[in-house]
Amino acid sequence: MNQQAYYPPLSPASTGMRGKCPRCGQGKLFAGFLTPAEECASCGLKFEFADAGDGPAWFIMTALGFVVAAAALIVEVAYQPPYWVHASLWLPLTLALGILPLRPLKGLMIARQYQTDAREGRIS
Repeated sequence: MNQQAYYPPLSPASTGMRGKCPRCGQGKLFAGFLTPAEECASCGLKFEFADAGDGPAWFIMTALGFVVAAAALIVEVAYQPPYWVHASLWLPLTLALGILPLRPLKGLMIARQYQTDAREGRIS
């Protein structure tokens, strides 16, 4: 019998962004900051299917690059501050906005993989 039949479908956004198991919504999805756990402690789902790769980092870097570059250009044109002001503004902002959303976005991508039953491509 299908194990999934015992669990109602959960929103990937609500489970993944909170770092919870995409099947039961209770167990932890991550063992470390970005390392997926081996399996859910609550329902026993094995997370061997989880392979978000560099997707979350790529999305964050792309969006963040546009935002920070535009903000830095606006500040430069409007105020022409010295370079140390740019460094003290944009370096911490870029690091914080680049690292903080990594875990929720990776959780979202793993939850979407579970929801859509995504697997590695195969050639028959």
